[in-house]
Amino acid sequence: MNLLQRIDRWGESHHPKWVDAIRVLLGIFLFWKGVVFIQNIDVLKAVITQSPVLTVLSFWLAHYIVFAHLAGGILITFGLLTRVAVIVQIPILLGALIFVHTSTGLFDVHGETGLSILVLLLLIFFLVEGSGPISFDGYMRRHPA
Repeated sequence: MNLLQRIDRWGESHHPKWVDAIRVLLGIFLFWKGVVFIQNIDVLKAVITQSPVLTVLSFWLAHYIVFAHLAGGILITFGLLTRVAVIVQIPILLGALIFVHTSTGLFDVHGETGLSILVLLLLIFFLVEGSGPISFDGYMRRHPA
């Protein structure tokens, strides 16, 4: 057994339950943001078109963001294909930090940038950590078909 497999086995056996609760809350938050983006799709497109680089892709990018937040939020909440869902979310958060929040300042009054940084850090954490034992992924590892 190589080192990475031993680290993964140790991580699964020493995984605190509160980390799963944070994963569920992160998934619910991302799903909620997807719903908010659906309700304000025109505003989302307007924010995207403020960047000259992204103007050409505004229609597709807005729909990608909404779909990724909705589907990824559900997958992360249930712990199903968590790492795949996280990989899809990370470019969105990086884009939000680089293109959207740079014009408003790093930590503005509304705290949206700080929240984006927190979500990005949590996504990176769950990319490394995985979904944990209280998840569909964990269930599938314990009960292979």
